[in-house]
Amino acid sequence: MKQFVCRCEDVTLHELLSGIERGHRDIESLKRYTGFGTGHCQGKWCLATCARILAEQGGDPGQGITPRPPYHPVSLAELASIDPEWG
Repeated sequence: MKQFVCRCEDVTLHELLSGIERGHRDIESLKRYTGFGTGHCQGKWCLATCARILAEQGGDPGQGITPRPPYHPVSLAELASIDPEWG
């Protein structure tokens, strides 16, 4: 049975532990390796769980992950209204 540590990006406990075993022993490196914290919730659901597991495995959870602003889609109408001479 799969145990998910990040629902948004479907990161499993097995993948997280594998990343730690491969040398990703700080929270930012582990995030970049597995992709947890990069989904819709931006780590609100999974960061504490992943940091706790990392600390239990002897890693450094540090001060958290580098926040990235959420992506906001641009409509085709907005793109169509861009002046082609502008950029």
